[in-house]
Parts: sequence; structure tokens; C-alpha cells
Amino acid sequence: MVKILEKFMNILQVGKIYFFLIVFSFLGITGTHAQVFKAGIAVRNITPDPLLPVSGGIGKPEPVTQKMGDLYVRALVFEKGNTRVAIVSVDNLGWPAALGDRSRALIKEIPPENILIGATHTHSAPDAYGFPDENGNSGADLKYLDWCVHQIADAVHEALANLRPVDLKINVEEAHGKIAYNYYAPKLYDPRCGVMQGISKTGKNQGKPLFTLVNYAIHPEIIGPHQGILSPDLIGPLYDRIAQRGGGTGIFMNSAQGGMVTADNRLPGGKEANDWAECKRIGSLLADEALRIINEAPVQSNPGLYCTSRVIKFPVDSDIMRFILSHSPLGLKSTGTDSITTRMNLLNVGTAQILTIPGEALPNIGYYLKRNMHTPYPFLFGLTNDAFGYILTKEDFNSFHRYEYISRTSLGEKTGEILIREALYLIQHSPYPDQPAK
Repeated sequence: MVKILEKFMNILQVGKIYFFLIVFSFLGITGTHAQVFKAGIAVRNITPDPLLPVSGGIGKPEPVTQKMGDLYVRALVFEKGNTRVAIVSVDNLGWPAALGDRSRALIKEIPPENILIGATHTHSAPDAYGFPDENGNSGADLKYLDWCVHQIADAVHEALANLRPVDLKINVEEAHGKIAYNYYAPKLYDPRCGVMQGISKTGKNQGKPLFTLVNYAIHPEIIGPHQGILSPDLIGPLYDRIAQRGGGTGIFMNSAQGGMVTADNRLPGGKEANDWAECKRIGSLLADEALRIINEAPVQSNPGLYCTSRVIKFPVDSDIMRFILSHSPLGLKSTGTDSITTRMNLLNVGTAQILTIPGEALPNIGYYLKRNMHTPYPFLFGLTNDAFGYILTKEDFNSFHRYEYISRTSLGEKTGEILIREALYLIQHSPYPDQPAK
């Protein structure tokens, strides 16, 4: 009888072991599944109908009579485990946090600090700052801007619904050809182009690009605000070319293009090409270079995803900027009349590390930040989360006659120093991104 009981207990013990092995295996499978890297992208057309005046900077918006290309919002969402991040690109000169935060409030599925909203910096779109004239009156169309706020939220929601497993390809190389130059000093710009491409792992488009993100420093101002034309400028043809060549949905994030990295539309005799044909030439060339750069990049399966941020404060020393902040109908964030706050993000996506810049940093600041980032694949998202004009170091501020305009339209001489300090803090207190395979 004792032996029978012992055998029965042994059987129970073995059964328990098998039961726990099955449970742990199941948990391992579901845990792994929950940690799959996913991406989704969506697009919304934000071309106003009827057309609205366009803004290329401080001053009264210019009336338009026609459009060349459409304006869009593009939303790219990443997910891994419990981490979600949205990257939004708006065809506009800049997109202040006063508008961005209204969209963030409509998106409950992603923490607001994980929603990065940047502008392509086209100079041929409606005023989104609410620039006041000398009498403090603004020509911004608030109804249009409110509609854009909801279009941004809708695009993010659709991108969330479109989430699917993807592999990544990431690379940073010099873009070749006549694309950009520095108007103040032709060679003083960063020719590197950061490219990130998501490759679908499931469905009918398995193995094909879902999206191609292009990060490059340039002023899309070929058409500008003075020709009576509303346009995404070169960014429209960039997107068209990426789609035509099978790169999926394109999304453009500007970089450190301040002072004064612009489209290279120079012609002999000191003239410029300022038409839609030149937008197509430069936009298509940049798309071709981006696709060349990413073509041979190795595939990264189930890449890591990390997002952090800091709220930072800048002093407002510029009389012009103080006037804009106090008179804009948008209620731009400020802490009194002498300072303003914004958010800076750091992202690790696979082997890429990304920093956001709330304005137009000069190229030397961009170079410095990139060489201090913990990756050979550094990305800088300029004009993201806010758009506070030009960002210079204190050594550059009001140092040259050429820098008079960009100094006048910056927050002040301390902006660059604070930006660099806060960016280095984020870099030093964040984990490294995935390291490239050797």
C-alpha cells in the first residue's frame, strides 16, 4: 500500500513540473509577443479650402491665388511593450506647443510627453504662430488651426490602428548633389542625411517598406511666401518620389538648419530658381539620396525603443520675441514676460538616437550635439515640440553683420548654451541605443 502511495505522489510531482513548465513557456511566449516592435503611419490632408494667406516668418501673412501641391500631417507611431511614441510632421513654418498640446490632449493612448510634433518649415503655408502686426493684431485663421489640431489627433489615432510588426533599417550618410547650402557661408552646413525605414513583417506587403523617415537640414523656401502660392515646397515632391520608388509613406523631419541652411536653387549670375520645377528637382534628388543611403543598411529585427524628456526654460531677451509671445492669440506658453518653457525629447530607436530641438539651431550646434550622442546614427529633429526662432551660441550671437537678423529673431544669446547643456544631460542620463552589429 505504501509503495502504491509513493508511486501516486511521484506521478503528481511530475505532473506539477510539467504544469509549471507549460505555464512558464506560455508566459515566455506571450511576454515575447508583447515586446514585438511595431510601427504604424497615417496621413491627413490639411490644405485649406478655400486657400488662406501664407506666412514665411514675422509679419502679415501674404495672400495667395493658387496652390502647388498639398499640405499634409503625417503621423508615425512606434510601439514596443508598454512604450509608445508618436512622431508627427506638419507642413508648416513651425508648430508651437500651444497647438501641439491641444492635439496631445485628444490622444489618450500615448503619454503626451511621448508625442513629438515637428514642422517641415515650408514658407508657403498658413500662419500657425499667430504673428502680431505692429498694432498687436494677428492674421492667423484660428478656425483653420483648430481643424489642424484635430487632424493631427486623427492621424495619430489611425497610425495606432495601423500598428504592425516591422523590422528597421537605419543609416546616416552624406547626401550628394545640389540639394542644400548655407546662404551665409556656402560650405558651412551638415550634408548628412539620417534615414529610417520600416519593413513590414506580415500581411500582403510583407518584406516591403511601410515608411521612410528622412532627417535633413534645409529651409524649404524655394517658392516662399511672396508669389501668391500655397505649397509644401520641396517636401511634397520628396514624398511623391519616395512613394513612387516603393519606399512606402514618407515623413520628413527637419534638422539643425538655422543661419542659414537653405535649398540650393542658385543659378548663374546670382539668380535663383523659385518655381515648382525646382521644388521637384530638389525634392526628388533628396528622396533618391535617402533611398540610396538606406538601401544597403542592415535589417534590425525587433529593435529597442526608449523615450524620455525634460521640461526646460529659456530666458526671453528679444523685444521682438516678447512682443510675439505676449500678443499672439494662441496663448503661447510663458512664465511671465522674461522666460518660456518647452519640452526636449531623447529617443532611442534601434541603433538611432534622436534629440529634439525647439527651433532652428545653427549647424555648429548640430555638429556638436551629434558627435556627443552615443551612436554612429545620430538624428536631430529641429523645429519639434516648439519653434522659438533661431538658436545660436553666445559666441555667435550678434557677432557678424550676417547674424544680425537671426540674432534679432532668436530668444537671446543664452538659448544655445542652455539647449546644449540640457541635451547633454539627456544623453548622459539615458541608456545607449542598440549597438550596431560588428
